Amino acid sequence: MNITKDIRYIGVNDHQIDLFEGQYIVPNGMAYNSYVILDEKVAVMDTVDKNFVDQWLSNLDAALEGRKPDYLIVQHMEPDHSAGIDIFLNRYPEATVVASAKAFAMMKNFFGTDYADRRIVVGEGSTLELGEHTLTFVTAPMVHWPEVIVTYDSHDKVLFSADGFGKFGALDVEEEWACEARRYYIGIVGKYGAQVQALLKKAAGLDIQIIAPLHGPVLTENLGYYLNLYDIWSSYRVESEGVVIAYTSVYGNTKAAAELLAEKLEAKGVKVSVHDLARTDMAEAVEDAFRYSKLVLATTTYNGDIFPYMKEFIHHLTEHSYQNRTVGLIENGSWAPMAAKIMGKMLEGSKNLTFTNTTVKILSALNDDSRAQIEALASELA
Repeated sequence: MNITKDIRYIGVNDHQIDLFEGQYIVPNGMAYNSYVILDEKVAVMDTVDKNFVDQWLSNLDAALEGRKPDYLIVQHMEPDHSAGIDIFLNRYPEATVVASAKAFAMMKNFFGTDYADRRIVVGEGSTLELGEHTLTFVTAPMVHWPEVIVTYDSHDKVLFSADGFGKFGALDVEEEWACEARRYYIGIVGKYGAQVQALLKKAAGLDIQIIAPLHGPVLTENLGYYLNLYDIWSSYRVESEGVVIAYTSVYGNTKAAAELLAEKLEAKGVKVSVHDLARTDMAEAVEDAFRYSKLVLATTTYNGDIFPYMKEFIHHLTEHSYQNRTVGLIENGSWAPMAAKIMGKMLEGSKNLTFTNTTVKILSALNDDSRAQIEALASELA
C-alpha cells in the first residue's frame, strides 16, 4: 500500500489472536502497522508481533525492490511492535537503529543488547535527514509506555503516532472507527489522559495531513474529527449524553430493577445502555461508562461485600481515572444491605463525581417502596 509517493505500508493483519494484551476481545483481529520511507536513505518505522515477522520481512523486501534499509526507527518497545528488532538488525548488519534512551534500555532487557555500536539515541526535537524527508522526533512518555516517541515527516506532513490514534481490528475488515478506537483508547491509554493532552498540544504546532498509527487504519481525511475525539477522551469529558446501567444479579431481582429503570428512562427520552456485568464484554461496559454522562451501578450485597463482577468493573473505572460524571446507586440485600456504601467508598478517589440524591434500596425483591425510588432516580437522571 502506498501512503504517499515515498512511504509504503508494510504491516500485517492478525486473525489468530483472541485476546489482545491478554484481556481485550478482538473479534475482528488486530493490525500491526509498519512503514518504510524510501528516500536517499531508507528508514523503516517499527517492526511487528513475533508471529508475523517473516510476513513483515517479505512485505519489506517487496517494498525495497533491492535496496537496503539504512535505519530502523523504534517508536515503541511493546512486543507487538518490537519483536522483529533483533532479526531485522541481524538481517541488515549495516542498518542503524534509532530510538529513545529508554527504548535502548528495554532492548537490553528483551534482546540482551542495546546495540551500542550501531545506534542513534534521539529525544525531543531530534531530527534525522533522509534526503527530501526530514524526520523530527517528539517524546510521548506514558502514551502509553515511558520510552515512546512519535515521528513527524515534514516533507509529506505525516505523523507516525505510535499507539496513538490506534484501534482494535485488522485492516482487511471494514468497521466504524470510533467504537473500536474508543474501546482501544480507554483500555490501553485511558489512564494517561494528561500525557495524551501534552502530546496533543505538541501536535497542534505541526501541519499534519496524515496520521499513521501502529494499529488501525492510516487516517488521511477529516483529521479534526479524530483529534477532537482524542481531546474529549484524554480530558475525560462527556462524549455523549446518556445513562449507562451496569448491574449484577444473582436471582434476577436486581436485573428487574435495572430493566425497570431503563424502561422509565427511555420513556423520558433518555439514551440508555444496559450491561449485565457477568455476561458482557467488560471492556465494552467500561467504554460506555466513559462515553456517556451518567452511570448507575446496581448490585447485591455479597459475602459482606459486593458481587465480584461489580467490584471488577469499578476497579476498571478507577484504574482508568474515571471522573466528571454523575453516578447513581442501586443496592440489593436480603438482611444487611451494604452495597451502596461499599460502591461509594470504592469511588471516593475519583475526581468530580456527582452522586444522585436518590439511592435505591431493594430488600430481596422489588416492592412499592423500591419502585417509587426507581421512579425518583429516573426523574433525577432525566
